[in-house]
Order: sequence, then structure tokens, then C-alpha cells
Amino acid sequence: NLQGQPAGGGAGRLPTRLEGYKEFAWGHDELRPISKSYSEWFGLGLTLIDALDTMWILGLKEEFEEARAWVSTELSFNRNVDVNLFESTIRILGGLLSTYHLTGDSLFLDKAVNIGSRLMPAFKTPSKIPYSDVNIGKGTAHPPRWTSDSTVAEVTSIQLEFRELTRLTQDPQYQVTTGRRSREHGGGVHQLEGKLDGLVPMFINTNSGECVCLCDYLQAVEGVKKNLLQKSSPGGLTFVGESHTDSSDHLVCFLPGTLALGAHNGLPADHMDLAKELMETCYQMYVQMETGLSPEIVHFNIGMTSLADRHNLRPETVESLFYLYRFTNDQKYQQWGWEILQSFNKYTKVGVGPRDKMESFFLGETLKYLYLLFSEQPGLVSLDQYVFNTEAHPLPIWPSSV
Repeated sequence: NLQGQPAGGGAGRLPTRLEGYKEFAWGHDELRPISKSYSEWFGLGLTLIDALDTMWILGLKEEFEEARAWVSTELSFNRNVDVNLFESTIRILGGLLSTYHLTGDSLFLDKAVNIGSRLMPAFKTPSKIPYSDVNIGKGTAHPPRWTSDSTVAEVTSIQLEFRELTRLTQDPQYQVTTGRRSREHGGGVHQLEGKLDGLVPMFINTNSGECVCLCDYLQAVEGVKKNLLQKSSPGGLTFVGESHTDSSDHLVCFLPGTLALGAHNGLPADHMDLAKELMETCYQMYVQMETGLSPEIVHFNIGMTSLADRHNLRPETVESLFYLYRFTNDQKYQQWGWEILQSFNKYTKVGVGPRDKMESFFLGETLKYLYLLFSEQPGLVSLDQYVFNTEAHPLPIWPSSV
């Protein structure tokens, strides 16, 4: 049992987080909870699409049917708007593909094929590295306005979704997005670290079957251990920092879950040991703060202090707690998640925080992982049957013959 709460009891409070979005921002990209309004990034209902599979997994049938109706009648990709290839792939394409697999409803596959086709111009480049931005109405693509470069971490984190689209449609045009890019554009330690989040799912999804993903992943982990792994003093907490500083981002807290997932699938056992050490550190990033919520950036030295004193409801720590609990059955990870949820309830409701923004990943990732962490159904979205993409959208693991 969780301290002060029956096992699985945390899950029952999660669906209420949809209410604000439903009342003030339904069909729009993001909720502005303080002003009780909404904001647009792409104007494509990002939060709603991100939350489709969350609603289905949580059993929110009424809300899901309302969302499905919106997708059916209101969601159109024939719009003169620039979208980011990475964000659109992991959120929109990934969310639609995941919902199709969970429900069997062809509406979501049709919409996935539509957006996938409209993203394809990004890959028409001399270098074969896709542009970061696509106008999905005009069919044109270009680098971001602020640079001529594309990010390796983004390029290698979108392959799972396009491979799945290829498998479902048997249309080879989507396969062009994968190929040899992982190896051709590998680069140094920082680039390899950025690719970690996408490489393990590609290795596990045996339909993709490329040894390059496994080799790159193992090389990346060794690079992180050699160049970025540090110990705090005097606390002795293991953390992954920048190459020349003793600070670490909350974003890095995805790594314990990724390491545990790899170890569960036959990769070196010492990866699980490192996962547990890093998980402890990520938990301490929460528990040592007055609010019980981790800042965006933490400075490790004699003590732990905050460099970026805000919390954006990010999923990385609860994602890793979910993986560690599933693979070890150690209830302390549930307890840690429960403490974090309590802090969410206490400090992030409207009227307390100064930030008038609720990211779509809060419903699409953070609440989904918390629900699965507390669920009394250990086989719900089994990690032996599904692999999660970067935005927490589960896609099926296919045998190599499929």
C-alpha cells in the first residue's frame, strides 16, 4: 500500500485534470489555466490529440467519444501553417497511431496517414537530414528561422512512428525517413546522448530490426558514463550533467527508465544498477525542494540548489518511476510517484503558480505514466507488448516476421 493511500488509489484522482482543458480549451493546442483561455502553437488540437490514448487507457469513455467526434469533424491538416517535424511526429502522428492500435478505429489511422504524408516534404533534402519545419498546407519545408541546422536528437527520435506508418500502409514512401541516418549522422557524445530516448524503442521494436540502433545505443551509454556521469559531494548522488558544469536538467530523468527498459530486454545488467542510482537522484531533485517539485535545472555541489526555479509538469521522472516499478515491483517507486502527485495537487493548481500555461505533455505523458504507475492491472499496456514513443504514445512490438 502507498503511505496513506490504498494501492492504485492515486489513479482515481487523475481524470479531473481533463476538466479545465475541456471547459476552456477544447480542440485548441494548450490550456491557459489562469486566464481560463487557450493558446495555439500549430492550431491542431495538440493537447486533445496527445490525450486521446490517455483517455482510452483511463477508461474515460465519454470524454474519449467527444474527442473522437472532434477529430472526425474538426481536425483538418489542410492548413497554411508551419509545424515542427519532431513535435508533430511524436505528438500528432504518434498519438493517432497509438489510438488506432488501442481502439482499432480506422478514423485515427486515416488521420495518421494524412499528417504523415504532409510531413514528407521535410525529407527532401540533399543531405538526407530532414528540415525541421514543414508547411503542411503548401507542402514546403525549411530549416528553423533561427538557424540552418537540424537537431540530431530530433531526427533520430521520429523513426519509430514513420516505420509504423510504413508497416500499416505498406507504402514505401515513409521508409525513406529511416534508412541509414542514425549511423551517418551520429556525431559526438552530446549528439549520442540526445539519441538515447529513441534508440531503445527502435531496437526493441524488432520489426525495425537494425543492429545500428543497438550499437549506437550502447556506444551512447558508454559515452555518457565516461564523459557526463558525475557524483555530488558530500551526498554521493549520481547524476548526468553537462560536460563542463555540475548542473543537470530534469529532462535527463528519462534516462533511468530508458536504461531499465534496455536491461529488461537483454542489454547489460549493470545498466539497471545505474538506472536505480539515477532514479534516486531524480527523486531527490523533488524531495529536497520545499514544494516537493523538481526545478527545470539543478546545480549539484555541496548541496542541491535550483538554477531554474520553475516546474513545468514534465513527465520524465514519473516515466522512469513507471519503468522501474514495472521491472522491479519495488513499491518505493509507487510511493515516490504518490508523493510527487501530492505535490502536483498542492502547488500546481490555478491560483498558486504564476505560469499561465499547461503543456500538452501533462495530459499526454505525465498523467498517463502516473496512472499506469498506480494501476492495479500490472498488464495494462504491457511493456512486453508495447513500446512507448518519445511522447508516451504506446505502439505495438511486432515480431521480426511481420
